[in-house]
Amino acid sequence: MTSAYTIAPLIRTPQEVVNSFFDLPKSEFDIERQKRERPKPQNKHTWATLDGKDEALARLAKYLRLLECDHIQERMALCDGCEALQSRLQLYLDGFTLVLDFIHASEYLWKVANALLGETNPGRIPWMAQKTLLMLSGKTDQLITEFRLMTKTENISDNLLTQLNATANYFERNLPYMDYPTYLAKGWPIASGVIEGACRHFVKDRCELSGMRWSQTGAEGLLRMRAVAENDDWSDYHAFLRQQRHLRLYGKRLDQFRCTELSAIYPTLPLAA
Repeated sequence: MTSAYTIAPLIRTPQEVVNSFFDLPKSEFDIERQKRERPKPQNKHTWATLDGKDEALARLAKYLRLLECDHIQERMALCDGCEALQSRLQLYLDGFTLVLDFIHASEYLWKVANALLGETNPGRIPWMAQKTLLMLSGKTDQLITEFRLMTKTENISDNLLTQLNATANYFERNLPYMDYPTYLAKGWPIASGVIEGACRHFVKDRCELSGMRWSQTGAEGLLRMRAVAENDDWSDYHAFLRQQRHLRLYGKRLDQFRCTELSAIYPTLPLAA
């Protein structure tokens, strides 16, 4: 599943993000800054397919080329730490800066915190806040070194050893995409909440209801039609269908048809008979 959108920058500090993420006490200065109206995603376009990552990303790249305008100043792509996905993004989205989703990185820290302190330990939140601030301040290499040293501790539990190694390896592999001080200073988003929310309501809430069974063809058709509805293209799409039917029957276009670009956005949608 892919989602593309534009958004105005919102500059934050690492401490602001930590305070908000862990609901920590805030200074008067932080409270005043939070009163700023947060920019919302604009021109959002969502798409889902079962035909694989290459198909999804090739279509995303084509759509992004249609959106290119002079007012777009920066181009970035949020993703998780999957190496195969990162390689494909670099291939299809040339010129985009890859950013590791902060929430995925945080999940690895939570695993270490739970293994080290236990899920009910009151010191777990302060520990997480401290480590998260280091990560967002560009000191992830310090966390890697700390976790590597902890693996050499005597009588370390197998679970803690596993989590320390997994987290250190994950951070080490994704360091090129974890320059959070720069991302925050530019006002970029660092979490993929837009796509996570879309995955839930776009796919899961519709396709995973009790007793449902899907063929790939049936699910693919449903997802494409849901994309038309979710992207507010329903009226334009039906105008496109009427235009195509008129062209097929009479060999000419309807004069009132306004959405010639729709064939580029939805090239594989079925035409009405």
